[in-house]
Amino acid sequence: MKGTWQRVLMLLALSFFTFLGWIIYLANTGQPSIFFDLVKALPHGDKIGHFVLFGTATLLLSLALKAAYWRLGTIKLYWGALIVFFFALSEEISQAFVASRTFDLVDLTADIVGIAVASFLISMLVKQYKKSQS
Repeated sequence: MKGTWQRVLMLLALSFFTFLGWIIYLANTGQPSIFFDLVKALPHGDKIGHFVLFGTATLLLSLALKAAYWRLGTIKLYWGALIVFFFALSEEISQAFVASRTFDLVDLTADIVGIAVASFLISMLVKQYKKSQS
């Protein structure tokens, strides 16, 4: 059963990254989307969108990778969070070279906060899981 859940989580993570890639493609090519309309309708919608998208990507990928981490001193850095961070960083930097986009440090900050909150949630889920196993 564990293997089945792992495959489901990996499929969800890959599907979400495909969705994220599609959203980036639409933004880079200046195409309209209902998601962009929703973001414009909400106060701070763009920042909320960055937070939710990259937080969700971190949560799904980290769980799909079985919450594997790299330790930096006393800090656990989940591989999923690291992958999403470098993806977000490169995507944001690439916007400086796309005519229809602009680099925005506040967007990158929203990405990082989403990644950090998702990492915290993962650590809480791992603690809860370990507690339930003992």
